[in-house]
Amino acid sequence: MDSILVLNAGSSSIKFQLFQHETAVLTGLVDGIGSPRAHLKSKTDRGDVICDSPLSAEGKCDHDTALDGILDLLDAHSPTRAVDAIGHRVAHGYDLFSKPVLVCENIEAQLETLNWIAPLHNPHNLAGIRGAKRAFGDKPNVACFDTAFHRSQKFVNEAFALPLEYYEGGVRRFGFHGQSYHYIAEELKQVSPDLAEGRVVIAHLGNGASLCALKDGKSVATTMGFSPLDGLVMGTRCGLLDPGVVLYLIEKKGMTPKQVSDLLTKESGLKGLSGISQDMRDLEASKEQSALQALEYYDNRIRRELASLTATIGGLDALVFTGGVGENSARTRESVCSGLEYLGLEIDREANSGCNSTFACLSKPSAKATIFAIATNEEKMIARQTRELCLMQ
Repeated sequence: MDSILVLNAGSSSIKFQLFQHETAVLTGLVDGIGSPRAHLKSKTDRGDVICDSPLSAEGKCDHDTALDGILDLLDAHSPTRAVDAIGHRVAHGYDLFSKPVLVCENIEAQLETLNWIAPLHNPHNLAGIRGAKRAFGDKPNVACFDTAFHRSQKFVNEAFALPLEYYEGGVRRFGFHGQSYHYIAEELKQVSPDLAEGRVVIAHLGNGASLCALKDGKSVATTMGFSPLDGLVMGTRCGLLDPGVVLYLIEKKGMTPKQVSDLLTKESGLKGLSGISQDMRDLEASKEQSALQALEYYDNRIRRELASLTATIGGLDALVFTGGVGENSARTRESVCSGLEYLGLEIDREANSGCNSTFACLSKPSAKATIFAIATNEEKMIARQTRELCLMQ
Protein backbone atom coordinates (compact mmCIF):
# COMPACT_ATOMS: atom_id res chain seq x y z
CA MET A 1 0.00 0.00 0.00
CA ASP A 2 2.68 2.45 -1.17
CA SER A 3 0.82 4.75 -3.56
CA ILE A 4 -2.16 6.76 -2.29
CA LEU A 5 -4.06 9.33 -4.32
CA VAL A 6 -5.91 11.91 -2.22
CA LEU A 7 -8.81 13.90 -3.66
CA ASN A 8 -10.22 16.93 -1.84
CA ALA A 9 -13.20 18.05 -3.91
CA GLY A 10 -14.78 21.40 -3.05
CA SER A 11 -17.53 23.49 -4.58
CA SER A 12 -15.26 25.16 -7.15
CA SER A 13 -12.01 23.24 -6.90
CA ILE A 14 -10.40 19.83 -6.59
CA LYS A 15 -7.10 19.55 -4.75
CA PHE A 16 -5.12 16.37 -5.25
CA GLN A 17 -1.88 14.80 -4.07
CA LEU A 18 -0.26 11.55 -5.06
CA PHE A 19 1.70 10.06 -2.17
CA GLN A 20 4.49 7.53 -2.23
CA HIS A 21 4.66 6.60 1.44
CA GLU A 22 4.83 10.02 3.22
CA THR A 23 6.03 12.00 0.21
CA ALA A 24 3.65 13.84 -2.10
CA VAL A 25 5.35 13.18 -5.43
CA LEU A 26 2.65 15.04 -7.35
CA THR A 27 0.53 17.93 -6.09
CA GLY A 28 -2.09 19.90 -7.91
CA LEU A 29 -5.27 21.91 -8.03
CA VAL A 30 -8.13 22.47 -10.42
CA ASP A 31 -9.79 25.78 -9.61
CA GLY A 32 -12.56 27.72 -11.30
CA ILE A 33 -14.82 24.68 -11.65
CA GLY A 34 -18.25 25.80 -12.86
CA SER A 35 -16.80 28.62 -14.93
CA PRO A 36 -14.97 28.99 -18.26
CA ARG A 37 -11.85 29.92 -16.23
CA ALA A 38 -11.16 26.39 -14.95
CA HIS A 39 -7.42 25.92 -14.60
CA LEU A 40 -5.20 22.92 -13.79
CA LYS A 41 -1.94 23.45 -11.94
CA SER A 42 0.44 20.73 -10.81
CA LYS A 43 4.02 20.30 -9.65
CA THR A 44 6.34 17.56 -8.47
CA ASP A 45 7.87 17.15 -5.02
CA ARG A 46 10.98 18.91 -6.40
CA GLY A 47 8.89 21.96 -7.21
CA ASP A 48 8.96 21.41 -10.98
CA VAL A 49 5.78 22.75 -12.60
CA ILE A 50 4.41 20.10 -14.96
CA CYS A 51 1.08 21.71 -15.78
CA ASP A 52 -0.29 25.25 -15.61
CA SER A 53 -2.98 25.64 -18.22
CA PRO A 54 -6.71 26.12 -18.85
CA LEU A 55 -8.69 22.92 -18.51
CA SER A 56 -11.59 23.58 -20.84
CA ALA A 57 -11.34 25.62 -24.01
CA GLU A 58 -15.10 25.97 -24.44
CA GLY A 59 -17.92 26.39 -21.95
CA LYS A 60 -17.93 25.69 -18.23
CA CYS A 61 -15.90 22.93 -16.63
CA ASP A 62 -17.78 20.60 -14.27
CA HIS A 63 -16.37 18.23 -11.63
CA ASP A 64 -16.28 15.26 -14.02
CA THR A 65 -14.27 17.24 -16.55
CA ALA A 66 -11.92 18.42 -13.81
CA LEU A 67 -11.37 14.87 -12.58
CA ASP A 68 -10.73 13.70 -16.16
CA GLY A 69 -8.03 16.35 -16.44
CA ILE A 70 -6.40 15.13 -13.23
CA LEU A 71 -6.49 11.52 -14.42
CA ASP A 72 -4.92 12.45 -17.75
CA LEU A 73 -2.13 14.15 -15.83
CA LEU A 74 -1.61 11.07 -13.69
CA ASP A 75 -1.53 8.86 -16.77
CA ALA A 76 1.20 11.01 -18.25
CA HIS A 77 3.41 11.30 -15.18
CA SER A 78 2.50 8.37 -12.91
CA PRO A 79 0.20 5.78 -14.48
CA THR A 80 -3.13 5.50 -12.69
CA ARG A 81 -2.77 1.74 -12.44
CA ALA A 82 0.06 2.34 -9.95
CA VAL A 83 -2.39 3.87 -7.45
CA ASP A 84 -3.10 1.41 -4.62
CA ALA A 85 -5.98 3.32 -3.00
CA ILE A 86 -7.82 6.64 -3.13
CA GLY A 87 -8.54 8.73 -0.05
CA HIS A 88 -11.30 11.34 -0.04
CA ARG A 89 -12.05 14.25 2.21
CA VAL A 90 -15.73 14.27 3.22
CA ALA A 91 -16.82 17.31 5.19
CA HIS A 92 -19.72 15.95 7.24
CA GLY A 93 -20.23 12.47 8.66
CA TYR A 94 -23.25 13.47 10.78
CA ASP A 95 -23.97 10.82 13.44
CA LEU A 96 -23.40 8.01 10.93
CA PHE A 97 -19.60 8.11 10.69
CA SER A 98 -17.04 8.64 13.46
CA LYS A 99 -13.99 7.20 11.67
CA PRO A 100 -12.72 6.60 8.10
CA VAL A 101 -14.64 3.98 6.11
CA LEU A 102 -14.14 1.95 2.96
CA VAL A 103 -16.74 3.06 0.42
CA CYS A 104 -19.06 0.35 -0.83
CA GLU A 105 -22.50 0.75 -2.42
CA ASN A 106 -24.18 0.89 0.98
CA ILE A 107 -21.77 3.54 2.30
CA GLU A 108 -22.16 5.56 -0.90
CA ALA A 109 -25.93 5.56 -0.44
CA GLN A 110 -25.57 6.71 3.17
CA LEU A 111 -23.23 9.51 2.09
CA GLU A 112 -25.81 10.76 -0.38
CA THR A 113 -28.32 11.19 2.45
CA LEU A 114 -25.93 13.72 4.05
CA ASN A 115 -25.73 16.17 1.14
CA TRP A 116 -28.32 18.45 2.74
CA ILE A 117 -26.31 19.17 5.89
CA ALA A 118 -23.19 20.53 4.13
CA PRO A 119 -24.42 21.55 0.67
CA LEU A 120 -21.24 23.46 -0.22
CA HIS A 121 -19.07 20.42 0.48
CA ASN A 122 -20.60 16.95 0.73
CA PRO A 123 -22.14 16.73 -2.77
CA HIS A 124 -18.78 17.56 -4.34
CA ASN A 125 -16.93 15.17 -2.02
CA LEU A 126 -19.31 12.43 -3.16
CA ALA A 127 -18.82 13.39 -6.81
CA GLY A 128 -15.08 12.88 -6.33
CA ILE A 129 -15.68 9.41 -4.88
CA ARG A 130 -17.92 8.39 -7.77
CA GLY A 131 -15.46 9.72 -10.32
CA ALA A 132 -12.60 7.80 -8.72
CA LYS A 133 -14.65 4.59 -8.68
CA ARG A 134 -15.25 4.94 -12.41
CA ALA A 135 -11.59 5.65 -13.09
CA PHE A 136 -9.91 3.11 -10.83
CA GLY A 137 -12.32 0.19 -10.89
CA ASP A 138 -11.92 -2.06 -7.87
CA LYS A 139 -9.18 -0.02 -6.14
CA PRO A 140 -10.30 0.84 -2.57
CA ASN A 141 -11.82 4.26 -1.92
CA VAL A 142 -11.73 5.56 1.65
CA ALA A 143 -13.91 8.39 2.98
CA CYS A 144 -12.23 10.46 5.71
CA PHE A 145 -14.52 12.81 7.63
CA ASP A 146 -13.77 16.31 8.92
CA THR A 147 -16.22 15.70 11.76
CA ALA A 148 -14.64 12.44 13.01
CA PHE A 149 -11.80 14.07 14.99
CA HIS A 150 -14.30 15.77 17.29
CA ARG A 151 -16.17 12.66 18.38
CA SER A 152 -14.05 12.59 21.55
CA GLN A 153 -16.03 15.56 22.92
CA LYS A 154 -18.22 15.22 25.98
CA PHE A 155 -21.96 15.83 26.06
CA VAL A 156 -21.61 19.34 27.58
CA ASN A 157 -19.55 20.51 24.62
CA GLU A 158 -21.49 18.61 21.97
CA ALA A 159 -25.14 19.20 22.89
CA PHE A 160 -27.47 22.13 22.26
CA ALA A 161 -29.93 23.12 24.99
CA LEU A 162 -32.87 21.60 23.14
CA PRO A 163 -35.07 18.71 24.30
CA LEU A 164 -32.88 15.62 24.59
CA GLU A 165 -34.72 13.87 21.78
CA TYR A 166 -33.09 16.24 19.30
CA TYR A 167 -29.61 15.37 20.51
CA GLU A 168 -30.43 11.70 20.27
CA GLY A 169 -31.75 12.32 16.77
CA GLY A 170 -28.46 13.84 15.61
CA VAL A 171 -28.82 17.56 16.35
CA ARG A 172 -25.49 18.29 18.02
CA ARG A 173 -22.20 20.10 17.58
CA PHE A 174 -20.16 18.07 15.10
CA GLY A 175 -17.24 20.41 14.42
CA PHE A 176 -15.17 20.51 11.23
CA HIS A 177 -11.63 20.91 9.90
CA GLY A 178 -10.86 17.63 11.65
CA GLN A 179 -8.21 16.53 9.14
CA SER A 180 -6.31 19.77 9.73
CA TYR A 181 -6.56 19.53 13.52
CA HIS A 182 -5.50 15.89 13.49
CA TYR A 183 -2.47 16.72 11.34
CA ILE A 184 -1.39 19.63 13.56
CA ALA A 185 -1.80 17.49 16.69
CA GLU A 186 0.50 14.86 15.12
CA GLU A 187 3.04 17.54 14.15
CA LEU A 188 3.10 18.90 17.71
CA LYS A 189 3.87 15.43 19.03
CA GLN A 190 6.98 15.38 16.86
CA VAL A 191 8.36 18.82 17.71
CA SER A 192 7.11 19.39 21.25
CA PRO A 193 5.69 16.28 22.96
CA ASP A 194 5.16 18.07 26.27
CA LEU A 195 3.07 20.82 24.70
CA ALA A 196 1.17 18.28 22.62
CA GLU A 197 0.00 16.62 25.84
CA GLY A 198 -1.07 19.96 27.32
CA ARG A 199 -3.74 22.59 26.72
CA VAL A 200 -3.64 23.66 23.08
CA VAL A 201 -5.89 25.78 20.89
CA ILE A 202 -5.50 25.46 17.12
CA ALA A 203 -6.78 28.29 14.93
CA HIS A 204 -7.58 27.00 11.45
CA LEU A 205 -8.12 30.26 9.60
CA GLY A 206 -8.95 30.28 5.90
CA ASN A 207 -12.01 30.94 3.77
CA GLY A 208 -13.60 28.58 6.27
CA ALA A 209 -12.42 29.12 9.83
CA SER A 210 -12.70 27.55 13.25
CA LEU A 211 -10.87 27.02 16.54
CA CYS A 212 -10.39 23.76 18.38
CA ALA A 213 -9.32 23.22 21.99
CA LEU A 214 -7.30 20.06 22.65
CA LYS A 215 -6.03 18.21 25.69
CA ASP A 216 -3.55 15.39 25.18
CA GLY A 217 -4.10 15.72 21.44
CA LYS A 218 -7.86 15.07 21.71
CA SER A 219 -10.63 17.46 20.70
CA VAL A 220 -12.39 18.90 23.75
CA ALA A 221 -14.41 21.70 22.15
CA THR A 222 -14.61 23.56 18.86
CA THR A 223 -16.32 26.64 17.47
CA MET A 224 -18.15 25.08 14.53
CA GLY A 225 -21.38 23.31 15.36
CA PHE A 226 -24.17 21.41 13.61
CA SER A 227 -23.06 22.81 10.26
CA PRO A 228 -20.00 24.71 8.98
CA LEU A 229 -21.89 28.00 9.55
CA ASP A 230 -21.27 28.38 13.28
CA GLY A 231 -18.48 30.08 15.22
CA LEU A 232 -15.98 32.44 13.64
CA VAL A 233 -16.53 34.91 10.81
CA MET A 234 -15.47 33.34 7.52
CA GLY A 235 -15.01 34.41 3.92
CA THR A 236 -18.69 34.27 3.00
CA ARG A 237 -20.24 32.53 6.05
CA CYS A 238 -21.72 34.47 8.94
CA GLY A 239 -20.42 32.49 11.92
CA LEU A 240 -22.19 32.85 15.27
CA LEU A 241 -25.73 34.15 14.77
CA ASP A 242 -28.76 34.56 17.00
CA PRO A 243 -31.34 32.05 15.67
CA GLY A 244 -33.89 34.81 16.14
CA VAL A 245 -32.33 36.52 13.11
CA VAL A 246 -33.22 33.48 10.97
CA LEU A 247 -36.81 33.61 12.25
CA TYR A 248 -36.93 37.33 11.50
CA LEU A 249 -35.69 36.82 7.93
CA ILE A 250 -38.33 34.16 7.28
CA GLU A 251 -41.30 35.63 9.15
CA LYS A 252 -40.80 39.36 8.63
CA LYS A 253 -38.78 39.57 5.45
CA GLY A 254 -40.58 36.70 3.71
CA MET A 255 -37.38 34.93 2.71
CA THR A 256 -37.48 31.26 1.77
CA PRO A 257 -35.18 28.75 3.51
CA LYS A 258 -33.12 28.62 0.29
CA GLN A 259 -32.73 32.40 0.28
CA VAL A 260 -31.71 32.40 3.93
CA SER A 261 -29.22 29.60 3.28
CA ASP A 262 -27.68 31.48 0.36
CA LEU A 263 -27.45 34.68 2.44
CA LEU A 264 -25.74 33.01 5.40
CA THR A 265 -23.38 30.79 3.41
CA LYS A 266 -22.54 32.81 0.29
CA GLU A 267 -23.12 36.52 0.96
CA SER A 268 -22.16 37.07 4.60
CA GLY A 269 -18.88 36.92 6.53
CA LEU A 270 -16.03 39.15 5.38
CA LYS A 271 -17.68 39.57 2.00
CA GLY A 272 -20.91 40.84 3.51
CA LEU A 273 -19.32 43.00 6.21
CA SER A 274 -16.87 44.71 3.87
CA GLY A 275 -18.94 44.86 0.70
CA ILE A 276 -15.59 44.45 -1.06
CA SER A 277 -14.23 40.93 -0.96
CA GLN A 278 -14.06 37.67 0.95
CA ASP A 279 -10.30 37.47 0.35
CA MET A 280 -8.16 38.50 3.31
CA ARG A 281 -5.46 39.80 0.98
CA ASP A 282 -7.86 42.22 -0.68
CA LEU A 283 -9.12 43.52 2.65
CA GLU A 284 -5.66 43.97 4.14
CA ALA A 285 -4.64 45.98 1.06
CA SER A 286 -7.79 48.16 1.15
CA LYS A 287 -8.05 51.57 2.84
CA GLU A 288 -11.86 51.53 2.81
CA GLN A 289 -13.49 51.95 6.22
CA SER A 290 -15.73 48.95 5.60
CA ALA A 291 -12.66 46.74 5.05
CA LEU A 292 -11.05 47.95 8.26
CA GLN A 293 -14.26 47.33 10.19
CA ALA A 294 -14.59 43.84 8.76
CA LEU A 295 -11.03 42.98 9.81
CA GLU A 296 -11.59 44.36 13.29
CA TYR A 297 -14.77 42.32 13.63
CA TYR A 298 -12.99 39.20 12.34
CA ASP A 299 -10.13 39.50 14.85
CA ASN A 300 -12.47 40.30 17.73
CA ARG A 301 -14.55 37.17 17.16
CA ILE A 302 -11.39 35.02 17.18
CA ARG A 303 -10.23 36.58 20.46
CA ARG A 304 -13.63 36.00 22.10
CA GLU A 305 -13.81 32.37 21.04
CA LEU A 306 -10.18 31.78 22.00
CA ALA A 307 -10.80 33.06 25.52
CA SER A 308 -13.90 30.87 25.77
CA LEU A 309 -12.02 27.75 24.73
CA THR A 310 -9.19 28.37 27.19
CA ALA A 311 -11.79 28.41 29.97
CA THR A 312 -13.04 25.03 28.72
CA ILE A 313 -9.60 23.42 28.96
CA GLY A 314 -8.47 25.29 32.08
CA GLY A 315 -5.75 27.50 30.59
CA LEU A 316 -3.45 27.67 27.62
CA ASP A 317 -0.04 26.15 26.93
CA ALA A 318 0.10 26.74 23.17
CA LEU A 319 -1.75 28.52 20.37
CA VAL A 320 -1.22 27.27 16.81
CA PHE A 321 -2.13 29.29 13.73
CA THR A 322 -2.76 27.31 10.55
CA GLY A 323 -4.79 27.46 7.32
CA GLY A 324 -4.33 29.93 4.50
CA VAL A 325 -4.88 33.02 6.65
CA GLY A 326 -3.36 31.60 9.83
CA GLU A 327 -0.15 30.64 8.05
CA ASN A 328 0.24 33.75 5.90
CA SER A 329 -1.34 36.78 7.58
CA ALA A 330 1.07 38.34 10.06
CA ARG A 331 -1.47 41.10 10.66
CA THR A 332 -4.14 38.62 11.75
CA ARG A 333 -1.79 36.74 14.10
CA GLU A 334 -0.56 39.91 15.80
CA SER A 335 -4.03 41.42 16.11
CA VAL A 336 -5.55 38.23 17.53
CA CYS A 337 -2.85 37.96 20.20
CA SER A 338 -3.01 41.66 21.10
CA GLY A 339 -4.48 42.15 24.56
CA LEU A 340 -4.33 38.45 25.44
CA GLU A 341 -1.23 38.70 27.61
CA TYR A 342 -3.39 37.56 30.52
CA LEU A 343 -3.58 34.20 28.75
CA GLY A 344 0.22 34.10 28.54
CA LEU A 345 0.34 35.12 24.87
CA GLU A 346 3.19 37.47 23.91
CA ILE A 347 3.93 37.54 20.20
CA ASP A 348 7.39 38.40 18.90
CA ARG A 349 6.67 41.01 16.22
CA GLU A 350 9.91 40.47 14.35
CA ALA A 351 9.51 36.70 14.22
CA ASN A 352 5.86 37.11 13.25
CA SER A 353 6.45 39.57 10.42
CA GLY A 354 9.30 37.47 9.01
CA CYS A 355 7.51 34.13 9.23
CA ASN A 356 7.70 32.33 5.88
CA SER A 357 8.31 28.70 6.84
CA THR A 358 6.10 25.66 7.34
CA PHE A 359 6.88 25.69 11.06
CA ALA A 360 7.76 28.68 13.21
CA CYS A 361 7.70 29.69 16.88
CA LEU A 362 6.35 33.24 17.15
CA SER A 363 6.20 33.83 20.90
CA LYS A 364 8.65 35.78 23.02
CA PRO A 365 11.02 33.68 25.16
CA SER A 366 9.39 35.15 28.28
CA ALA A 367 5.85 34.15 27.26
CA LYS A 368 3.99 31.63 29.38
CA ALA A 369 2.14 30.23 26.35
CA THR A 370 3.89 29.29 23.10
CA ILE A 371 2.65 30.62 19.75
CA PHE A 372 3.27 28.60 16.59
CA ALA A 373 2.51 29.00 12.91
CA ILE A 374 2.38 25.53 11.35
CA ALA A 375 1.41 24.73 7.77
CA THR A 376 -1.38 22.19 7.75
CA ASN A 377 -1.59 19.26 5.33
CA GLU A 378 -5.04 17.72 5.28
CA GLU A 379 -4.17 15.59 2.28
CA LYS A 380 -1.24 13.94 4.06
CA MET A 381 -3.52 13.14 7.01
CA ILE A 382 -6.07 11.60 4.67
CA ALA A 383 -3.33 9.53 3.00
CA ARG A 384 -2.22 8.20 6.38
CA GLN A 385 -5.75 7.25 7.38
CA THR A 386 -6.40 5.63 4.01
CA ARG A 387 -3.24 3.56 4.22
CA GLU A 388 -3.93 2.47 7.80
CA LEU A 389 -7.50 1.39 7.06
CA CYS A 390 -6.56 -0.52 3.89
CA LEU A 391 -3.74 -2.37 5.68
CA MET A 392 -6.22 -3.48 8.36
CA GLN A 393 -8.50 -5.15 5.81
